Amino acid sequence: MYRVTEIADFCYGHRLLRYKGKCAHLHGHNGRVEIELASPSLNEQSMVVDFSDISRIVKEWIDQNLDHRMLLHRDDPLVAVLKKHDEPLFLMDSDPTAEAIAKVIFDYATSQGLRVSKVRLWETPGSVASYAPSPAR
Repeated sequence: MYRVTEIADFCYGHRLLRYKGKCAHLHGHNGRVEIELASPSLNEQSMVVDFSDISRIVKEWIDQNLDHRMLLHRDDPLVAVLKKHDEPLFLMDSDPTAEAIAKVIFDYATSQGLRVSKVRLWETPGSVASYAPSPAR
């Protein structure tokens, strides 16, 4: 299996509604995401996919939707307040944990036709979460 990985850095804020501890409060991260693609064979250019295509598709979407935004659960009571002040938001159906953000990025990339095998999100230099689909049975 051939694999390639594109890395993107972005800044985001969030809070976790269902968490007991300091992450229940608004705070921010300098995140790093690794988008890994896999293929059993190479294309006509002898590549899994051109890195510039991954960048164009995924990095641009991250820049437009996640970078310098508050990532919040759509039921967070702060959503109304932040919208009133025109703060940039990205709303999720779950708490915006690193695991959930990795899945959002995975889902977007695969919806654009990329053969993503795994997405890893480094929330801090020492903490990483990942999402990969379960193997087919």
